[in-house]
Amino acid sequence: MSVVVTGATGHLGRLVVEELLAAGHPADRITAAGRDAGRLAALAERGVATARIDFEDPASLKAAFEGAGTVLLVSGSEIGRRVEQHRNAIEAARAAGVGHLVYTSAPRATTTSLVLAPEHKATEEILTASGLAYTILRNGWYHENYEQQLHQARETGAVVASVGEGRVASAARRDYAAAAAVVLRDPAKHVGAVHELSGDSAWTLDELAAALTEVLGREVAARNVTPEEHLAELTGAGLDEGTARFVVALDGNTRDGELAGTNGELARLIGRPTTPLVESLRALV
Repeated sequence: MSVVVTGATGHLGRLVVEELLAAGHPADRITAAGRDAGRLAALAERGVATARIDFEDPASLKAAFEGAGTVLLVSGSEIGRRVEQHRNAIEAARAAGVGHLVYTSAPRATTTSLVLAPEHKATEEILTASGLAYTILRNGWYHENYEQQLHQARETGAVVASVGEGRVASAARRDYAAAAAVVLRDPAKHVGAVHELSGDSAWTLDELAAALTEVLGREVAARNVTPEEHLAELTGAGLDEGTARFVVALDGNTRDGELAGTNGELARLIGRPTTPLVESLRALV
């Protein structure tokens, strides 16, 4: 079964290719696709085929997808432009005769108030109406999303957020990549499936501070502030207001429990427990 992985120049896509190789999927049956051909060179050296694609260039997508049994559409990073970009990829897959498309979405994309969800919801609707066989991987939060907080804690001895008592059931990026590889290796078992994926345990801001204390070897305090205080601190530190409001909105989603779900599905899919938070934080030091 030939597999195309989009976003292979990014963190998740590259890890999916590595997980496929580690599981014994033939390198010459994998195409790593991304916008920067130079960043695909390391995978090409391992025998993986490569293709330059651009989500806003349908011809490049169709050419990369020709002959593929399965395509992994790793959601794009350009917030506000992703619906049309994803539509281009789905239509190109259909035009190329792809047998199965796997999409990385967001937690409970069709029902959540998560600020990032609307583009994922729209993409899921396009995909389910496309006529393609599909699988949706609703990836939860990544441990690696907290790299900036780690640097902040190293410098200041504190981690600041407006999450209240909200919990986050994050997992390592590699855990989600392993799940994608499981589906890509045998997509027929997952036709029509919507997998809600998250870490085995959900932690609070206090627990994040404790994990950072352990990793950094210095006391890290949790500072839980109001949304208004958080916005003022972020803009005061030089963050533009639009981005600052987005960060505060995400913390509001956490406060409301939108990232707290722990159904165990990710661990079941990959056949092992998800990676502990402290282990991923340690790898970022």
